[in-house]
Amino acid sequence: MASVFESPDLGPTLGPFPIAGLVRRARRIVGLSQARMGRFAKVAPSTVARVEAGSLTPSLAVLERLLGAAGLYLVAVDQEGRIVLPMEVWDDTRDGADRRYPAHLNTILDPKPGEWWGDIYGLARPPETFRRSRADREARRRRSQWEVRVAKYRSLPPPPDPRTWDY
Repeated sequence: MASVFESPDLGPTLGPFPIAGLVRRARRIVGLSQARMGRFAKVAPSTVARVEAGSLTPSLAVLERLLGAAGLYLVAVDQEGRIVLPMEVWDDTRDGADRRYPAHLNTILDPKPGEWWGDIYGLARPPETFRRSRADREARRRRSQWEVRVAKYRSLPPPPDPRTWDY
């Protein structure tokens, strides 16, 4: 039996974030009562009341449904306030053994000459591949950021261009 000092595991929740005020604001934006918001979000009206009172921290799924009832969305933003988009999942893009490509690598559809490691051996180029070398991926990312964020990197010399590297 759990001690009175241990809280039960309620699944993924948010930390010290003003959830109560956010849900209350969302409900008032669309002018819903707690009962109607609960109906739209498919939760009990008492759940809406407890969340707004701060006595219940909802799971992310419940919070998403509560905000969704008001036409709002949960998003992740970086330090500069830019929305972070999820990685794409291509269910129809699989390797020759019918496996998904690793999610942490950037899949390259229709690779160009030099983008596939097998080019140096004269192997037939596949319809898709990914960069295996972390150093190569990071060098490409640094060069891309330098080219795109001109004002930020104006005073720095350009990083090496990986597109000119011989494999």
